Parts: sequence; structure tokens; C-alpha cells
Amino acid sequence: MPNGIADLIFLVINILSIVLIARALCSWFDPTFRSSIGRVLFEITEPLLAPIRQVVPPVGMLDLSILVAFFILFILRQLLESAVYG
Repeated sequence: MPNGIADLIFLVINILSIVLIARALCSWFDPTFRSSIGRVLFEITEPLLAPIRQVVPPVGMLDLSILVAFFILFILRQLLESAVYG
């Protein structure tokens, strides 16, 4: 795989990670995502988190789907790094 494509995938993984962190922080202050920033974060991350929520149920008041999404992104990044850089 050319490094240009790998770099693009790394960039997407990094952006998704940052957006997930932003969503987690935003959920503390705007849990209904009514603000414009909250709506954008919700629209970007919900397609990734909704399938995870179907598999991983919430624990009490904690939604663990963001944590699982981080773990999945970490594994994808590690697999891509080992495939590209050996």
C-alpha cells in the first residue's frame, strides 16, 4: 500500500479520535446535543457508535460505545502500521 493512502487513513483515524473526544466532552455539558456544535459532533460520530451500542449495552448511566470505538480505532491503526511499516 502506498504511504500516501496509509497517511490518509491515519489522518481519518486521528480525526475520528478527536471528534469522539469532543463528543464525549460535549455530552457532559449538552447531553441532548441541541447546540450546533453538539449536532455536528452527533451527526459525525453516530454512524460509528450506533452499531457498537447494539452490541455493547450501557452500564448504568455510562455509555461504553465511545470507549469501544477508541479501542477499534486503535486496533485498526496498529494493524495498518504493521502492514505499512513492517
